[in-house]
This record gives sequence, C-alpha cells and structure tokens, in this order.
Amino acid sequence: MVTGKIHSIETMGLVDGPGIRVVVFFQGCALRCKYCHNPDTWAQSGGEEYTPEELVKKLERFKSYFSTSGGGVTFSGGEPLRQPEFLLEVLKLCKEKGIHTCIDTSGYGFGEYNEILKYTDLVLFDIKHYTKEGYKNITLREIDESLNFIEAMKRNNTKMWIRHVVVPGLTDSEEHLRGLKEFIDTIPNVEKVELLPYHLLGANKYEIMKINYPLDGVNAMDKDLCKKYEKEIFNI
Repeated sequence: MVTGKIHSIETMGLVDGPGIRVVVFFQGCALRCKYCHNPDTWAQSGGEEYTPEELVKKLERFKSYFSTSGGGVTFSGGEPLRQPEFLLEVLKLCKEKGIHTCIDTSGYGFGEYNEILKYTDLVLFDIKHYTKEGYKNITLREIDESLNFIEAMKRNNTKMWIRHVVVPGLTDSEEHLRGLKEFIDTIPNVEKVELLPYHLLGANKYEIMKINYPLDGVNAMDKDLCKKYEKEIFNI
C-alpha cells in the first residue's frame, strides 16, 4: 500500500490558489534554495505518515467551508512531486469527492507527470530562475527537471499561476525580470503572474536547525518596488 509523508496541514490558506484552501505540506525537497523558509521540510524522513484514504478523509472535514469560497486543496511542500505515487492517488480521490486540486511546485520531482496533471485543476509554478546558471546558483541543482515539468504542463494544457521570489541583489534587477517576462511568454495557459517579495520569516529555522542561512545579512525586498515591477513589466 502506498503511503506518503506529510509535514503539516494548514486549514485556512488564503494565498495558495483561488478561494479558501486547505494546504497540505509534503515532506521532502531536493532543492536547496538560498531563500527557502521551510528547511524543516527538506528531509524525506520526517513528517507524519498517511495513506491516501486517510489524508483525503481528513481533508473532507473542511469541504463545506472551502468549497463555498471557490477554494479547495493545495498540495505544497517541500515538493509534492517527490512523492508522485502517493500524490497521484490523493489527487484521484479528491476528484472523486469533487474537491478542487492545486499543486504548488517548482517542478523538481520525478514520476509520470502526465498522469498527475490529468487530476490537477491548477498548478502554482514557482520559477526559481530561467537560465541554467541562475537556477543552479539559487537552488544548487540543474534546471533540466524543471524544464521537463514545463513541457508536461504544455502537453496537458495545464492552467497555471506563476510565482517568482524577488530577492535583493539576486533576482531584483529590471534586466532579470524582463528576461523572466520573455521566458513566461513562451508558456501557454498562464492565468496569473505573482512577484513574491523576499522576506525573513524563515531565517530563525536555520538557527534552530544549526545550519548556515545563505542570505544572512540580506534585507527583505521592498514590497512597493515589487508592485511597481508587476505593473510596469508584467502589466498586472
């Protein structure tokens, strides 16, 4: 029987897709993003174990309030695509129950993406960077798997919202963001683009876990400047 590791469940997500959403944080992620605010989700060995049936039964408890808002369930992490068999079974059960499904992902997983996307209503796609060099600098990994997932979304006509974290001195230049806009323009079915200002809310976790914080000393991103870029570059 397939089981999955879940880090935590948030029952009042307001920024993780349309409507009010239950957000399920999967355990495990292969990326090591410099600005990651959930390093406690990296290890595959942590979290609480669920069967697909157990998880969906728990999610159904909240269906009455998230469905009336046009919401549903968002699978985040960590990286949900690192547990593809479990994710697929959960998605299938959600569809049987009439629950709107969303995956919040960087596209760095493994498995049969085509099958997973058949049961996914929306993808919140986190673009770390659009060049090989920039991607590796931010994540310490290669960009290829993320590009594979983009191709799978193209094949499946997957609706998506694109997100990009804007970090001072790293991804905040106009040149970079205009290049990002050109890259996004090559991807169909993009319904929304969000620039997320870098914040310091997860920095204390590194201290607790006794690991170095890669962006120590970097200030939070100016939210007003992010809004300016959204308007001037992305016409939002």
